[in-house]
Amino acid sequence: MRCNLPAAILVAAAIPAAIPVAARQAPDAVTVTIDAGKPGPVINRDIFGQFAEHLGTGIYGGVWVGPKSPIPNVRGIRKDVVAALRDLRVPNIRWPGGCFADEYHWRKGIGPADKRPSTLNASWGGVIEPNSFGTHEFMDFAEQVGAEVFVSVNMGSGSVEEAADWMEYMTADKPTALARERAANGHPAPWKVKYVGLGNENWGCGGAMSADHYVEEMKRFAHYTRNLNPAQAEGASRMQRIAVGWDGDSADYTEAVMQAWKSKVWSWDIEGVSLHSYTVGGWPPSMASTGFGDPEYLKLVSETLNMDGKITKQSAIMDRHDPEKKLSIVVDEWGAWLAPTPGSNPGFLQQQNSQRDAVIAALNLNIFIRHADRVRMTNIAQMANVLQAMVLTDGPRMVLTPTYHVYRLYVPFQDATRVPVRFDAGGYAAGGFSVPRIDAVAARDRSGKLWLAVTNLDPRRPATLTLAGAKSADGEVLASTRVDAHNSFDAPATVAPKRLAAIATPAGLQVELPPASIAVLGLVGQ
Repeated sequence: MRCNLPAAILVAAAIPAAIPVAARQAPDAVTVTIDAGKPGPVINRDIFGQFAEHLGTGIYGGVWVGPKSPIPNVRGIRKDVVAALRDLRVPNIRWPGGCFADEYHWRKGIGPADKRPSTLNASWGGVIEPNSFGTHEFMDFAEQVGAEVFVSVNMGSGSVEEAADWMEYMTADKPTALARERAANGHPAPWKVKYVGLGNENWGCGGAMSADHYVEEMKRFAHYTRNLNPAQAEGASRMQRIAVGWDGDSADYTEAVMQAWKSKVWSWDIEGVSLHSYTVGGWPPSMASTGFGDPEYLKLVSETLNMDGKITKQSAIMDRHDPEKKLSIVVDEWGAWLAPTPGSNPGFLQQQNSQRDAVIAALNLNIFIRHADRVRMTNIAQMANVLQAMVLTDGPRMVLTPTYHVYRLYVPFQDATRVPVRFDAGGYAAGGFSVPRIDAVAARDRSGKLWLAVTNLDPRRPATLTLAGAKSADGEVLASTRVDAHNSFDAPATVAPKRLAAIATPAGLQVELPPASIAVLGLVGQ
């Protein structure tokens, strides 16, 4: 049911104190104006995509335990992880990498499990890759979660023929030899493959190719990676191919790809260009994921905000060649990349997940939402047990991270229509770093309900939001007493959302946000 909110809803954020409300809103106030009558672009639900790479325990232990495991599973896939991801309404999952994709040969991951060869995962930790989790298992996992698939083909150590055969194996509906082989392996019907990554970081672990060399290779792969499923011949179901773009610091790949696309002939096409950018705090990653204070919090939060400039720069390059915005920016790797957990295999990229990570996630999602006219898909790195994960597992135990809770709070923004927001964000500065005090985005969902997401970046001071023009407002807030607070297997609810409802005051509805917190509120009109 559509709510009857006025065209502009004013939200004021101020420092709470034992003083009258009117005085509280004066010199330090931050006013946010939601122009509810001026809809912007649709926020593509694929912005909330996930990434599952054969890295550490991201797959083995995090997703796959095998059908004989005492851990509850469906055909070897963990029930608890699937249930948690379904609650996020995960739109798509990127697999098998990442750097691993450019050493992955799909044929080693099909057929009877006891006949699959063991190989070496040279990219991540030098451990044995049993190939127990291959194409059929990934497709089963995506179907259990309810997500579209995003497969990255091997352009580093693989061939065009190998990529073309994999696509035929997955999507052919006619009785070709590869389709019959797929049926013999247990899946007669073709799968739907919505997204295909044409390589991964080919400027680095994907082959150290120059931009020009990558483009020539990419054109061949784009031509031959055909989707043969007639259900995806046209329209919204049509497969999209994602070319490798900017690595976050250099624009040469994006420029070369866009120049080639603009002058392309009919034999190949792409629908998106990738961008990879991590919040690191200095290379190599050395910042601790726990036991830190305000200076480390501010350093990473400040760096996270650079994502906006990177997207703006890549958008400008693409706009010169594609002013109609036909191609998407796909930020298919992003997140906090911190020092490995002490005692873990450093090649497993295992780290804890804190309230700071929740703030980092919310700020990135807000940036993507503000660029929704060009950014139509992103994939946080990664889904389970690796980098900025949604869930952490240890044998039969699973814990939800603060980042997971942010994604659940933002579910109403999936496929909602962005509503313009104007505000003076204020500021917080300490230790040589300066960040805005408040960040906010708003959207109207398909039922007509208006949603507001607000992040209080200040790690020390709460903020009071005053909502004028709304009859009621309630939702949830994610907060903690420390910026390094995190959930553990022994204390899984240290950081968890709590209900947040507005309180009527003479100045209007008010909501108080704790320091370093994220809130998502549904607004109901008068």
